Amino acid sequence: MPSKYAELGVDVRKAGIDSFQSLLTNLFPEAFCTISEDPDLPGFGNVLHTDGAGSKPIISYIAWKVFDDLSFFRSLAQDVLAMNVDDIICVGAWPKGFVDYVALNPYKVPKVELLHELSQGFRESLSVLQSFGVPIAFLGGETADLPDQIATLDISGTIFGRVKLNEAITGKEIKTGDLIIGLASDGKAIYEKRWNSGIMCNGITLARKCLLKPGYGKLYPEIATEGKPYFGRFSLDDPIEGMDMTVLEALSSPTRLYAPIVTKILKKAKNWVRGLIHNTGGGQTKCLRLGKGIHYMKEELPPINAFFRLIQRESGEEWRDMFQDFNMGIGFEVIVEREGVEEVLKAAEDMGVEASVIGKCLKSQGKNRLTIKSPFGTFHYEA
Repeated sequence: MPSKYAELGVDVRKAGIDSFQSLLTNLFPEAFCTISEDPDLPGFGNVLHTDGAGSKPIISYIAWKVFDDLSFFRSLAQDVLAMNVDDIICVGAWPKGFVDYVALNPYKVPKVELLHELSQGFRESLSVLQSFGVPIAFLGGETADLPDQIATLDISGTIFGRVKLNEAITGKEIKTGDLIIGLASDGKAIYEKRWNSGIMCNGITLARKCLLKPGYGKLYPEIATEGKPYFGRFSLDDPIEGMDMTVLEALSSPTRLYAPIVTKILKKAKNWVRGLIHNTGGGQTKCLRLGKGIHYMKEELPPINAFFRLIQRESGEEWRDMFQDFNMGIGFEVIVEREGVEEVLKAAEDMGVEASVIGKCLKSQGKNRLTIKSPFGTFHYEA
């Protein structure tokens, strides 16, 4: 049976992308990101990555229409930046430059005001990164007026980074007995202004459609042009039971910037780190793309927070699929030898982010495998 997420037109397994594999120039096929050799700098590799905020801009759009406040668009800049920089650091690449891409329907969105809010958001996020030792140059971007193609708006970005090839984190050295440390996606890091629900940028289509009342889709038909209509029972300002947050605050929580924490981890424990994983598309199954012949065993995941429980209850999504749709409270994972565990945990703790050992690595014959043992059942996945 297809998942509730798939019924809304979203494919977490991204069928069809294998068609591009033959085009790649990839020195380390089992690494988290593609690394190509720099033709002008012997011994160095280039990493170029592009990603967006998914359908999160629709949350900002609804909030702006309801509350007449354009500042709801500002946090999208952090979403886009985090989705890019935190992917390339997974191979140990040092981010160098970033560009954004904003596509919008000028009949629905005030372009000048929107771009002002986004520029402020990028300025704030880049400043945070620089203050924690991750300077990134903003190198411009592109704004496209596409009234015939875009119902509201779409925001994405591209980042360029460089890594010494002999220091790249490729997952090749992961071995039986290595431990998996999970860094929380919720809570409040020392460099964040407010509490985070942990939603990041994946699963938003399911979350907003199962939570928000049908009236939003009827009032703003541009946010629900295809597929299943909104079927929730909540308004944006309704509180979430078990959390000191409203539905809007939880849905719009910006994707956490993990680069400050990972930078600290690599300074303290690089000799023990064997893999880094950013739990974006694919959620808890994202680890399947890293390394070869590995059985990831996650048997000590922290309790699922109230927001993800609410999404599961309201959507009717099977728990097996929830772990594949969402990060479920763990936004980043560090594969580390036992000797480096305390250093990794301390680095996260120093930044105000909860972290714990959530599992271990075993040997797999053939494809990478993942087993998740949870209070809701034991689930098995393959690459």
